[in-house]
Amino acid sequence: MVFDCDGTLLDSERHWIDARLKVLDDHGVVPDEKFAELAQGVHYTECGRLMATMAGRPRQAAQMTDDLLRTFRALASAAPVTCPGAPAVVSSAAGRVPVAVASNCPQDVVETCLDSAGLLRHFRHVVVPGGRVRPKPEPDVYEEAAARCGFDPADCLALEDSLCGIRSAVGAGMPVIGIGENPSPEGLQLADAWVSSLADPELGIWISGWTEQDRFGTD
Repeated sequence: MVFDCDGTLLDSERHWIDARLKVLDDHGVVPDEKFAELAQGVHYTECGRLMATMAGRPRQAAQMTDDLLRTFRALASAAPVTCPGAPAVVSSAAGRVPVAVASNCPQDVVETCLDSAGLLRHFRHVVVPGGRVRPKPEPDVYEEAAARCGFDPADCLALEDSLCGIRSAVGAGMPVIGIGENPSPEGLQLADAWVSSLADPELGIWISGWTEQDRFGTD
């Protein structure tokens, strides 16, 4: 079972939103209506490029990326908040199958925030982009997470809140449960199922019914 982090396990999407707005404001830019949709779930370097393009200063992409990551780190480390149902679902799933995280965030950010929220101890692997592993929406982080857990992607399950992440998991050949109150039409079409949050009671009952026979991979 492979979890996204931001917006799925941790309510850190609000920190990304605040960080993006602060950096854009520092550069005298007011984002248009499409920016939030384009920026959700993408790798922070791509987000920096989007912000620089919006500002009409493409050569400042590296600087804006650095500003974005520094601002996000400060916000997220100061107030990590778990998404509804995340602790219970992670704990229940980890007692039955190998669980991993596949995120577009830097390794230190993911691990520090998960640890502060008391969740890191449940995960066998945390996979982020780097080297040959490309960021979402490419399928690499989900393929790598499945491989490290000893499973074929088709025998895993991804839990994702963003369209970017859903595309990544689907590209890896992994079934997906989408999460969120307002799914996009494409997200609904791509996901195998959809819940409003990890606190959905049917999701919890389903996971609690898993048995040893549901462990198809090797550790």
